[in-house]
Amino acid sequence: MTEQESPRRQRAQAKRDPTEWHGHRIVTETDLGAVFEDDDAAHRRRSSMRRIRHGVVLVLLVGLLAAGVVVALGLARGDITIGSAETVPEPTSTCPAGPFDYQDPSAITVNVYNSTTIDGLAGTAADQLRGRAFAVREIGNREDVSVTKAAIIVSGEGGRANAFTLQRTLPDSIYVPDEREDRTVDVILGSTYAGLVPPELVDITPAGLTCAPEQSATPTPAPVPTAP
Repeated sequence: MTEQESPRRQRAQAKRDPTEWHGHRIVTETDLGAVFEDDDAAHRRRSSMRRIRHGVVLVLLVGLLAAGVVVALGLARGDITIGSAETVPEPTSTCPAGPFDYQDPSAITVNVYNSTTIDGLAGTAADQLRGRAFAVREIGNREDVSVTKAAIIVSGEGGRANAFTLQRTLPDSIYVPDEREDRTVDVILGSTYAGLVPPELVDITPAGLTCAPEQSATPTPAPVPTAP
């Protein structure tokens, strides 16, 4: 009796539970939705992780680029050096080293100027230079120049050998270059000027010019045409 009623009970239970059929579980829309919902959540998690990784990589790249720019600017300015430290070279002198040959004084045109308050100093020096065969062209005053030596000798590049010849003739003199294009030489006298080197003591050995850094920027405007 019990065995015969068992199938009927099973059918009754199947009617009561629609998710079962003859003892088998029926996959419903709810079951499918739950499965796909889990898949969507996993997909979203994977997408979120990818975005995070991409963001981290992007931040690192931007940081590296910024660091590269900073390093490049530091190298360009000299704030950053690569490799072993090198000795900083000493500044080189701009004084013409020559050697220059002693020239024939009669081929040298000289302008003589007095920068002091000593009356007649330029005229006296001009007469002395003429006595050594130098061709004196202009004589005047230079109140715009402060001379701390016996004389300043000024020339352009083409007149450096002539300036060297005059420097060997005028003791305690210094050379200052300017931009003139001819071979003339200016002699600007200071208050310590006391005359020329004696003829027998003039050193005609080829050599360079003697300069003083504090006089390298001395201006050379046109002289004031007043009485020497």
